[in-house]
Amino acid sequence: MDIVIACIGSGNMGFALMKAAGAVEGTSIGFSDADGAKAESAARALGAALYASNGEAVMRGDYVFLAVKPQALAGVLAETAAALRERLAAGKPPVLVSMAAGWSIEKIQAALAGGGTDAAAVPVARIMPNTPALISRGMIALAASPAVPAEKIAGLETILSGAGVVERVAESYMDAVTGLSGSGPAFVYLFIEALADGGVKAGLPRDKALRFAAQTVLGSAAMVQETGRHPGELKDMVCSPGGTTIAGVSALENGAFRGAVINAVEAAWRRSTELG
Repeated sequence: MDIVIACIGSGNMGFALMKAAGAVEGTSIGFSDADGAKAESAARALGAALYASNGEAVMRGDYVFLAVKPQALAGVLAETAAALRERLAAGKPPVLVSMAAGWSIEKIQAALAGGGTDAAAVPVARIMPNTPALISRGMIALAASPAVPAEKIAGLETILSGAGVVERVAESYMDAVTGLSGSGPAFVYLFIEALADGGVKAGLPRDKALRFAAQTVLGSAAMVQETGRHPGELKDMVCSPGGTTIAGVSALENGAFRGAVINAVEAAWRRSTELG
């Protein structure tokens, strides 16, 4: 029997994760969205089902992804609470998978419980993917409530694995993950753009400067992962005494580069704590 994976929301991240999920043997996927045309387009592109409502998505899915912005989650939970309670009463609740920054598992469970339902019995997992999931290179953090059986967590890891690297974390780390890997791609894109601008200033054509900058960042990240060496050690390997690289590193330090990056992650983390 197919594992049915329903996705409420059909934006870029929901689409990317459903594309990965649909490639897993024995799964079928479907979409619902307040924007019906958007959901229809996503369903057509992936050969997925199209649900008439978010309540139908909850009734049909074994896993139900909540791929909506934090500001929209309260409305979606209110809309789907009755369907969820019906499935709980039947002993066949879906695993709800939220990617909304700032919304704790406990808060999601409380919003869905009612009518005598024990909130802690609602199976909820939280994930924090990032945009490289669109090209199957994402970093995805996963935390789950005790109500999610071990085999369901393992199944969720399999579903997500096609979108990138999946790593379980304690839920208490989720806001920090949001600030680092959730928001981090934007910081990296800024660095790539600035690196390319530096190349242009030094005389390189724009297209070549961007190509050299992007590949330099890609290769450097691979060096950290594949060698297992600390970034500081790898940095020292490039810095010859009195050479060009140490001159550039000195300029970055004068501009408080590392402090600015740390502050960016901290600001994103702090904002994530406010969204709940």
